Parts: sequence; C-alpha cells; structure tokens
Amino acid sequence: MQAGAGMTDYYDTLGVSRNADEKDIRQAYRRLARQHHPDVNPGDESAAERFKSINAAYEVLSDADKRTKYDRYGDRWEQAEHFEQQRGAGPSQFFRGGNFGGGSGGFNFRAGGATLSDLLGGMGGFASEMGGNAGDRNRSRPADVKVEITLEEADRGTTRLVSLPDGRRLEVRIPAGIVDGGRVHIAAGSNAGGEFNLLVSVTPHGRFERQGDDLHTTVDVPLVDAVLGGMATVITLRGQIELTLPPETQNGRRFRLAGQGMARLNDPEKRGNLFAVVNVSLPTDLTDEQRGLFEQLREAGPGAEQ
Repeated sequence: MQAGAGMTDYYDTLGVSRNADEKDIRQAYRRLARQHHPDVNPGDESAAERFKSINAAYEVLSDADKRTKYDRYGDRWEQAEHFEQQRGAGPSQFFRGGNFGGGSGGFNFRAGGATLSDLLGGMGGFASEMGGNAGDRNRSRPADVKVEITLEEADRGTTRLVSLPDGRRLEVRIPAGIVDGGRVHIAAGSNAGGEFNLLVSVTPHGRFERQGDDLHTTVDVPLVDAVLGGMATVITLRGQIELTLPPETQNGRRFRLAGQGMARLNDPEKRGNLFAVVNVSLPTDLTDEQRGLFEQLREAGPGAEQ
C-alpha cells in the first residue's frame, strides 16, 4: 500500500527506492538534513518545513518495524495493530522490532476483553526512572526506541514525538548534553508497556568534532593576519565570537575558548571548551605589486632586520 492521496511518500522524501537498505536510507537522510538544516538556511521557512519532513520520513524508514507497517498500510501505518486485530490477528506481541523491543523484550498479552487503550492507558508523561510497583507484575527489559538528533539539539536539549502501537504519539524530552549512543529512560505510565529507553544517535556535524563536552573546529586566517596579528571570527554552536590572534601565529596553532563547547549532561549551565585550530589561508591572484613585496621578503631572508 502506498501513501494515501495528498500524503508525502517517505521514500520520495528521502529520494531512495522502496528496497533501499539501512545504509542507503541513513546516508540519504544525513545528506538532506545537512542541506536543509535551519542553521544552514536561516529565515527560510520552506527549508525548515523540508527539514521536518526529512526527519519524519527518516524516523519511520530507519526503524524496521515502522517501515514494515508503512510499506503495508501507507500513511495509516500507525493504526497497523488496530487493522490486524480487526482481521482476527488477536493479541500478539507489541513493541516489536527496532521500536519497542522484540523477542524476549516484548510483552505477551492475554486474550480477554482488554483493549489496547486499556493496556496502554496512562502513557502521557516522562521521568528519569520508572515509578509504580514492579513486584505486582512481570516486567520485560525496557526496549530501546531509536531517535536521531543534530549536534545543536544535543547541546540545547530537544523533544521528539514517539509513535505508540495504538496510533497515539507521546512527546518525550531529550536532555541537553546527551551523548551519541546515550539512553534516556521514559516512564510513560504504570501499565504494561509503560516504559522504554530512547537510544539517541547524534548526527555528525560538518563544522564541529565532539570529544566529550569539548568541541573542535578550524578557523581560516589570512596570511597577513597570521603574520602581523589581528582578529578572527570563530563560529560556535550559539553564535560567533572574535578571537584575538597574536603576531606570528603559526598554522595549526590551537586556541582554547573556555565555556564555548557542549552543555554538560545534568548540569547544562556548565559547558565544555571549544578548541579552534588555525588554518592559514595563502593569498591567490596576487597583483604585481603584492608579488614584488613577497620577493622583497624572500630576499631579506630570516633575521635580515639584524
């Protein structure tokens, strides 16, 4: 079943075929996300909407269970369990595959009069630890739900809508300072299936390399400013700052900008450092006069002023 009329096809959104593998989907997402990221297109509302569509498509197609449902039910994939019950599929394991566990990580429901709404009722919040009495029922290990965020979102914290098997969506909060591969425990109610872990993946950034709470970047500096000293603009995650360059700054010199790195997990008011490495840019398309000045410099040689 394809996407319904008027609905955007997720495969078309990412520009991949319907038999694309996980690697192809991930590569397409990262390429498009970088291209349409709001920080790359400030003030462009169409780019912002495109970025949202790309994230929505990737959320489904990167998850094996969601993708299977989408391929079968199209834009109504979130009601898949409801359709299957209507067809007589009966109680089964929920929270399967890459979404909410699988195998021993699923939940076996008893046949009876309970509806999905009854079984999943109360799922509407989040917490750092699961509440309720664990001893009055058998629990499976909380399953992992994969989400992908940008480095900027990891720095300031963000939210994501997580799809539940009965078609409802739960908004969950991802804290500032989360690391790539970090888990956030979600306690969304005390009934069966009311807890899971968000497994967070932070996409690589085109400008910054992250190491713990610290960030590393490069800053291009004209040759004359490196020799004579000057000011260089350094882009950070939260704006721009001016870096003072001393005379005779060498190519590859590293400057530490305190407090300009990532927010620290559980203590976002404190931040790591940003290390800016100087990349001296050599001049091109010199005029005859400029070339003559360099000739004079070469003839003078080191220590000629003495």
